[in-house]
Amino acid sequence: MTTPSRKDRTKPAELLALSGGLALFTALIVLMSTRDFVLSLIFFGIAFIVVLMVLAMLALATRPNDDEKLDLDEQDRGH
Repeated sequence: MTTPSRKDRTKPAELLALSGGLALFTALIVLMSTRDFVLSLIFFGIAFIVVLMVLAMLALATRPNDDEKLDLDEQDRGH
């Protein structure tokens, strides 16, 4: 069994960082427009979850490349 590449290992961190960045942007917009810190925290949480779910659904919708297909076949055979 081969070890996953660095790109494969950092993929979840990339999704979390992108979700956090977009949620922070949303929270800052809400904070600057309403001046309510609690409301901006609520919007941060909602935006983080929504963006994370959308990115996860988009990641699931992509087709696996040849290396991923080979890895899935090896896992199915138990090697």
